[in-house]
Amino acid sequence: MADKMKVCVVGATGMVGQRFVTLLDGHPYFEVTAVAASARSAGSRYGDAVGGRWKMKTAIPGGVRDLPVIDAADTDAIKARADMVFCAVNMKKDEILALEEKYARAELPVVSNNSANRWTPDVPMVVPEINPGHLEVIKAQRARLGTKRGFIAVKPNCSIQSYVPMLTPLLKYGVKEVVATTYQAISGAGKTFSDWPEMIDNVIPYIGGEEEKSEREPLRVWGRVENGAIVPAEAPLITTQCIRVPVSDGHTAAVFVNFENKPTKEQILKDWAEFRGLPQELELPSAPKKFITYFEEDNRPQANLDRDLYGGMGVSAGRLREDSLFDWKFVGLSHNTLRGAAGGGLLTAELLFRTGWLD
Repeated sequence: MADKMKVCVVGATGMVGQRFVTLLDGHPYFEVTAVAASARSAGSRYGDAVGGRWKMKTAIPGGVRDLPVIDAADTDAIKARADMVFCAVNMKKDEILALEEKYARAELPVVSNNSANRWTPDVPMVVPEINPGHLEVIKAQRARLGTKRGFIAVKPNCSIQSYVPMLTPLLKYGVKEVVATTYQAISGAGKTFSDWPEMIDNVIPYIGGEEEKSEREPLRVWGRVENGAIVPAEAPLITTQCIRVPVSDGHTAAVFVNFENKPTKEQILKDWAEFRGLPQELELPSAPKKFITYFEEDNRPQANLDRDLYGGMGVSAGRLREDSLFDWKFVGLSHNTLRGAAGGGLLTAELLFRTGWLD
């Protein structure tokens, strides 16, 4: 592609921001022409700003290393260098709401990794394979903001992508009740073992705010666009527990499900195998060729073996079996900083690009 869209990564010094920077290196649609972070990093060369805090396994991309870090609050400076924004800042919710809306009003489309706007009625919260139709609400959002190009789109919480993809093609059987326990990697907290040694040989049975997100956000993803807003689905009933475990990357979920019309194992496996969405149809650069991969082995999926499936963008399932209290139970796995964070945001941006929302 001769003319790539110029993008700014806001929050570029953090773990998810770093992941955005690496994923965008050499991307066919987008080029990082600006990076932004807090005022204390502003003015620094990006390579110096991340310095000993670089957490990716690959080196800092050469095209970004020498970029000057812009103050995230300087919208004019960002707009002078970029056509859209990937936002992954670590700020208070009200500050993020104000910042993202400021970018959008400046006619900079925003693809956000943050949770602040996930319940703004006219902001789409998208898993591209599941609810691309929610992008239609952008029309109402632009009318509210008074913009022609600017808008905000967000991705959902990383943990729900370890079980919501598997439940989605089964909704036609009338999913009634879901119990999900997620075992979440330390990178979900922006940490590595070197800076969080307390997690070695340890399990923490609490992650602040995570259970509320895990129970409510699937209903919004499964909701509908009505009168310029996303109306969440009313069912199924979902209850969760979220546990931090000593794993570097990859969120695992143990899931129990009851149905109105119980499907057979053969039906479930067929539905999972055939489940594909608009990203696969459009052959988007970050889209996995197969959205859900089922492992027959009793000891799979495993974070260490399977989190990088299709570049970390595929989700996997295993251990599908009948239960004594529920109809079925299974185990799911997704890469939390790829499919669940920056990769999911990038796939959303690719979908926006190909469907004309970034024109």
